[in-house]
Amino acid sequence: MFAVLPTMLTLGNAACGFGSITFAAKVGPEPVTGTDPLFIAALLIFLGMMFDMLDGSAARWTNQTSDFGAQLDSLSDVISCGVAPAFLMIQFVRFEHFTDPEFVAAFTYHPRLLWVIALLFALCAVLRLARFNVETEEDDAHETFSGLPSPAAAGTIAAFPIAMRGLNNLLESPIDEWLQQFAHWMMPALKLTLPIITLVVACLMVSKIQYAHVFNQLFTGKRGRLHVIQLVFTFATVFIVRELAIPLIFCFFAFYAPVRALWAKMSQRRLHKSQRI
Repeated sequence: MFAVLPTMLTLGNAACGFGSITFAAKVGPEPVTGTDPLFIAALLIFLGMMFDMLDGSAARWTNQTSDFGAQLDSLSDVISCGVAPAFLMIQFVRFEHFTDPEFVAAFTYHPRLLWVIALLFALCAVLRLARFNVETEEDDAHETFSGLPSPAAAGTIAAFPIAMRGLNNLLESPIDEWLQQFAHWMMPALKLTLPIITLVVACLMVSKIQYAHVFNQLFTGKRGRLHVIQLVFTFATVFIVRELAIPLIFCFFAFYAPVRALWAKMSQRRLHKSQRI
């Protein structure tokens, strides 16, 4: 018999992924009025990430870990962290809700190119999850990941519709003129940047770069001075730029590890060259 609580949490993750796809496609159970469907689709991806973080902890707390739960977790992640973000990216880029139509028309992606990028992201997520199941042992402490975790990659994509919602709020509220110009400039910039970021995070998922397990380090591991500084910086960023902080935080997590690894590799090469001289 499978464990009830962890299994329900895992299935909730899959349900959020399916709901995200339906809302992004505008074929939900009821028409959405007064709210951007892409915003709801992005929130459902984040809700699925919460279920994904809780199901493993619930299984360990109740001593109900099993191979069935591990396989079910990866299958659910394929929907919520693979297919749903890829489809959301296509819908977000092709939607005509940007404030500068001339700028957007000059830099519009070809539909086939967007489809290929979305397909690559979904396939890389499948490969990432399959490799995780094969390489991870039962007694693994889950302190680091080999390659960008699929929930972090999905969150990076889902953060952009939420940031777009924040920019729309800036335009609708009485604010300074320079903030309105900033919002007008950022809206098409988000559209142009997201496909490139989607392609990069897809490659990072199947890479061998080491990423930290943020959830375990913050809530189950020892929290040092660096963790406190990171938390303070995160809260300060959210307080200052609000919705725009979400893509900044996720992009920082996705790109900090490869930049650090590249910098370390370059430093080693310089050290070897200096020693030879």
